Amino acid sequence: MEGKEEDVRLGANKFPERQPLGTAAQSQDGKDYSEPPPAPLFEPGELTSWSFYRAGIAEFMATFLFLYISILTVMGVAKAPTKCGTVGIQGIAWAFGGMIFALVYCTAGISGGHINPAVTLGLFLARKLSLTRALFYMIMQCLGAICGAGVVKGFQKTTYQMVGGGANFVNPGYTIGDGLGAEIVGTFVLVYTVFSATDAKRSARDSHVPILAPLPIGFAVFLVHLATIPITGTGINPARSLGAAIIYNRDKAWDDHWIFWVGPFIGAALAALYHQVVIRAMPFKSK
Repeated sequence: MEGKEEDVRLGANKFPERQPLGTAAQSQDGKDYSEPPPAPLFEPGELTSWSFYRAGIAEFMATFLFLYISILTVMGVAKAPTKCGTVGIQGIAWAFGGMIFALVYCTAGISGGHINPAVTLGLFLARKLSLTRALFYMIMQCLGAICGAGVVKGFQKTTYQMVGGGANFVNPGYTIGDGLGAEIVGTFVLVYTVFSATDAKRSARDSHVPILAPLPIGFAVFLVHLATIPITGTGINPARSLGAAIIYNRDKAWDDHWIFWVGPFIGAALAALYHQVVIRAMPFKSK
């Protein structure tokens, strides 16, 4: 009881997100800068804080809305007799990128606005959040994606099954290697952009330059979709791929499904390694 009262007294922010995205990531002290401490591997105290569960709910809702809007857009293009009467690939890319921009902006101050297990993994490897929080986020993201795709199917079951339900798979004319490479590089672009847009040192150094972190993140998603929709339909988000695959549930969605976990996780790990070791040179800094 005493713990709950303290949590309320602190505004339910006893365990805030250590590496928020969006406007919450920008420096509030002009050019003053201090390196945030690395998150502990386990932080049991989080489990007694409402802010921890509130962040997970925010990730669930954001991924739910992301899948709902993006899959509806994909279906609208797929069911049209001619692409000229639809928003086309460019519109699909804008739907994915635009939703990420909006949702990161909305959830940045609550959960950090990850909306993607690959982003969560990258930030975890960079010690920006604990393993406890990372696993919780990933579970909530996957549940949100499943529910988002499920609601779309509930509204338009026949059309959903007929046009593929927005499921990811390697398109004809491309190999498994092509698909895996596209997912690795595409996720690297996304996670590297996340690190760059939310870098506290960069925010302090460039404090005279106004920057809205969700904008480059959403734009990165848009550009990656333009490049990789013809190859895999663009995953770069294991929760998005899992949600669509479970609800569509046809062999085509599961045959190459491993690509949409292995590729994004490799890309996220490489982006975290590149940013922390090469860009920030963290291992070479004096204690």
